Amino acid sequence: MSGRIRLILADDHPVVRTGLRAVLDTEPDFRVVAEASSAEEAVRVAAATAADVVLMDLQFGAGMTGSEATAAITERQQAPRVLVLTTYDTDADILAAIEAGATGYLLKDAPPDELAQGVRAAAEGRSALAPAVADRLMARMRTPATALSGRETEVLGLVADGLSNHEISKRLFLSQATVKSHLVHIYDKLGVESRTSAVAAAQSRGLIRR
Repeated sequence: MSGRIRLILADDHPVVRTGLRAVLDTEPDFRVVAEASSAEEAVRVAAATAADVVLMDLQFGAGMTGSEATAAITERQQAPRVLVLTTYDTDADILAAIEAGATGYLLKDAPPDELAQGVRAAAEGRSALAPAVADRLMARMRTPATALSGRETEVLGLVADGLSNHEISKRLFLSQATVKSHLVHIYDKLGVESRTSAVAAAQSRGLIRR
């Protein structure tokens, strides 16, 4: 890629955006062209602004998530790449972002040089993964029989939020029988026998957020 890499910063915390801009502005080939304080705004700005990479947080409070915004941005033709920059490194977050079309996934405590390398990689269409994220994905590949699928992780996350099978079926547009089937597989993979134990085991293994 020739010329400057044009960036959009999407994060709901102004202090974080200011800090990111200060770090990125030290790189001569980077130019921050826009900011967004919500996921919905990120989608609108990405559609209206000529940019190469969107640095996307995952949580924006109420409304659309960063993964949902990533999917909305990347489904367009000639869309900018999305590089997730977040504090979360659970399987649930990583899988949702990658399935949504994120090119890379970095953590907010990444050193400036790692962030810069990740941005350049994303701009070129190459994956950029934080070491901890790469390790988690490799672990899933080594033990596929015991790794929760994206849908199973999603179901278990809703169980952790206190939703009943009926509520989960409505939220995910699944039959209750399918939800129960997912839970059976989850229990088997985690070696547990109850919803509470499944949530506790998944949280301790970093599969879902605490």
